[in-house]
Order: sequence, then structure tokens, then C-alpha cells
Amino acid sequence: MRRLTTRLGVCVVQMMVGLRAGQGVPGLARRGEAPPVSGFDDGGCKRLTSPRAGAVAAWSMSALAALALAGAAKAETWPSKPIRLIVPYSAGGSTDQLARAVQPSLSRQLGTPVIVENRPGAGGAIGTELVARAAPDGYTLIFGNSAPSAVVSLLREVPYDVRKDFVPVSTVALVPLALVGSNKLKARNFQEFLDEARQPDAKLNYGSVGTGSMSHLTGEFLNELAGLSVLHIPYSGGGALGTAVMAGEVETAWVNPLDGTAMVASGRARYLAVASPERLDWMPDVPAVAEFLPGFTSTAWFGVLAPAGTAQDIIERLNETIVHAVAEPEVRQAIENKKAEPRSSTPAELAQRIDNELAQWGPLIRRNEIRL
Repeated sequence: MRRLTTRLGVCVVQMMVGLRAGQGVPGLARRGEAPPVSGFDDGGCKRLTSPRAGAVAAWSMSALAALALAGAAKAETWPSKPIRLIVPYSAGGSTDQLARAVQPSLSRQLGTPVIVENRPGAGGAIGTELVARAAPDGYTLIFGNSAPSAVVSLLREVPYDVRKDFVPVSTVALVPLALVGSNKLKARNFQEFLDEARQPDAKLNYGSVGTGSMSHLTGEFLNELAGLSVLHIPYSGGGALGTAVMAGEVETAWVNPLDGTAMVASGRARYLAVASPERLDWMPDVPAVAEFLPGFTSTAWFGVLAPAGTAQDIIERLNETIVHAVAEPEVRQAIENKKAEPRSSTPAELAQRIDNELAQWGPLIRRNEIRL
């Protein structure tokens, strides 16, 4: 029976090819012709000579066609239920705010609810693993950033591989880090800070949102590139760091501009420099570190990834949707209000950005023996 089924399948395929070529159904005679009796030359499949066999073959071909059409219809109907957009941090943070900035547009364009779901813990690894293990059907995505989606894998063992377990979709925003100085710092600008930090008896420090964070790595990057020995003091998150800066517990800190703006607005901190390749439009008086140390950049990305194995047509549809959302004036304004740069990308561009981050931070982490 198994051999018969296999033979029938081969014959059906050949029959379909014959129909496309205008040759008719193998084994069924045209009007006015004698039924063929010879075997097929390719594959050893005997021609279907009886009316019963011909009918079975025709039915089989119809069934195969119906299955193909059903598969195509299934792809075309995505999405047919709500989509979960996992944010691997608590509600209210920068990542959460940026995800919610694009969420209404995504829901409207896709015609289905896109639900932002916060799954914090382990520096973003818990929510990231959830998506890595999710079915690759386009209904569970991650709104990630540089930390859990790339850098954390360099700092400790994580239960996922950022290159193998995910398919990049698009970036949504870029956020360069900024260096702020508290009122405790004597230097009034970045050049004065460098001069002070290079003194033999200098005992300056910088705060970060935690060991292994982008703010920590950026501080060590500056130490290496400028030949400094500014002491690292880690805090447990942006809130604690902001309090420390405004209280004068630390002299400097590497922060995202959204947090930095609140510190500066308090009158108890000031911007010294930004880690973007050039100055930012919204604070043109603050220099880029690259003006003093060519090649110095530290920019976090925020964007969407899907589980590995997600169909290419779904990835393309998601990418088109995100690109359109980021281009909408109201979405751009919402992102800019978070002191971030609206920036969509192709999947390949996001993949390259992740590779570049791993190449930039990996050697620095190993040289400084930074572990979580």
C-alpha cells in the first residue's frame, strides 16, 4: 500500500507538469486516440491506463491543488488574532515608552490589536527568552534593545542565541548616550572634564544604571580611548542613578537623554557631551565626544525582532508596517519627545547593527573582565 501511494504521488506530480505543458493527463487518451500503454521514461511510473485509475489521479491532483491553495490562504490571512509585543522591562521605562509610541499605528495598519506586554527580569533576559521559545507564527514579537538582544550575551550565559533564535525586523529608534555632570563636578564642559580627569591625582567617578549596562560600557570605553581612570559606581536603574546625580553623590554619569533631560531640568546637573557621531539637533550646544576622540560612539537601538523560523512574508509585512509607522508625523513626534531619534531599517540593517555591537563591546568586556 505504501509503495502504491508513493507511485501514485509521483504520477500525480508528473500529471500536473503535463497539464501545465498542455500535454493532458498522462494515461488518459485524447478524443480519437488509443489509450497509451507504454511506461513513463522518467521515474518508472506506469501510465494510468484504466478509467478508474485516471479518475483517482485526477481527484488526487485536485486534492493537492486544494491543499496548496489552503496554505496560501493561511499566509494571506495573517494576522487573524492579537499580536503580543513583549517588552522585557517594567512599564514606564524608555523601552516601554517607545514600544507604546508605535503600538497604535501597528494595530491600525495590521487590523488587529497589538498588545504591549511587559515581562521584566534578569536584565531583560526573561522576556527575551520567552520570545525566543515562542512559536514562529508572527503572533509573539519582542520590542528589544541593545542590552538584552545583544550585549547581555557577552556578559553572562543566557538561554538564547541572539543570532540563531531571532529574525531582525526593524529598528524603531536610536538613542545615543549622554554624559552629564553633577554640581559636585568642578569642570563646566567636556574639555575641562578631560583636563581634570587626566591630572595625576584625579579621583573622579561616573555612575551607571548597573554593571554591564550600556552606560557602564560607555564609561569604560571613554576611559580606554582617552586614557582615563574614572571610577565606576553602579546603581540599580535609571531612577536611583538620577537621584544620585542630583544629590551630588557622583560627579558624572552616562545616561539616556530622556533621563538626562530630567536631571538637567532640575538645575542640579548639566550636559557635558553626547556619544552620537555628531551633535544632536535638539541640543546643538552640547558637543559630541567624537569631536575630541574620533571614533567614539555609543548608541543604543530599539526595535522589533521575531522568533527564528518566522515566515519571510510575515517578516516583510511587519517591516513595511513598522517603516510606515515610524514615518508618521505623530509617531515621529512621540519618539522625539522621548529624546530619541526615529529610525526604521531593513531586517538586514538591524542584523548588521547587532553584529557591529557584538564586535564593538565584546573585546572591551573581555579586557575589563566585566561579568554579571
